[in-house]
Amino acid sequence: MRQTAFFDTDPTAPGLLRPTPVAGSGWAGGQMRGMAVSAALAREVEHRVAELGSDSLRPTRWTLDLFRPVAMRPCTVETEIVRTGTRLCLVDARLYQDGTPVAAARALYLAAGEAPAGRCWSASGAPIPPPPTWHRAPDDSRIYYSGDAGWDADPTQHHNISRNRLWHKSIPVIHGEEASPFQFACAVADVSNVVTNLGSQGLEYINTDVTVALSRLPIGDEMGVSATDRHERDGIAIGTAELYDRTGVFGTTTVTALTASLSADLAAANVG
Repeated sequence: MRQTAFFDTDPTAPGLLRPTPVAGSGWAGGQMRGMAVSAALAREVEHRVAELGSDSLRPTRWTLDLFRPVAMRPCTVETEIVRTGTRLCLVDARLYQDGTPVAAARALYLAAGEAPAGRCWSASGAPIPPPPTWHRAPDDSRIYYSGDAGWDADPTQHHNISRNRLWHKSIPVIHGEEASPFQFACAVADVSNVVTNLGSQGLEYINTDVTVALSRLPIGDEMGVSATDRHERDGIAIGTAELYDRTGVFGTTTVTALTASLSADLAAANVG
């Protein structure tokens, strides 16, 4: 049966994460998928913030930088509290392989409280998720949507120029652990690259980062990503997307991406 988590731990080496096949990217070269990298960093950040013992702090911004190729090799994560106070906490995290940092993230937590009496404008409506009765294959973690093709698990059906969405189930970070809503959101946010950059010739852009802003965390073990805007020039693309669940929109994402030398094989890896 297919592995259902990004990493296994090693009891002989505390803190070491060993990637499973689920962590593999659709890009050539044996790279780790951005979802797995983001999820591993988010898990350690969440643990570090929990040690502070504050029940009011909520994750509101997550910025992931993928500045080196992350290989399918063991890795470790280190975290640092940059600033903590009564209303916020700022945490940095780095992922290392062979002693070299290959990815980094910064998380901003804010203290929840009562909303003010005034009201502000807010967009109405939310992207429509797939019907609850829609069944994917057991090994598929996601299904795709485009205006031209509707919902379908085969990404090749969405090689077009219409707006894209994606619906994803939760993937545990560590074998034997259930992913928290924060880990789930940070992992799936990375596939904003897919919904903003999947086009007529497949996925030809690879993202170098993702920034997430959260008003709340996802509810349940499924969530969606829906493209809202995209611009490109000279091989550089920027895209924005909404994060939503069956209750409504709960966050936004921004990705920057570069032209890749080869298209990603989404059908083979079911990854972004």
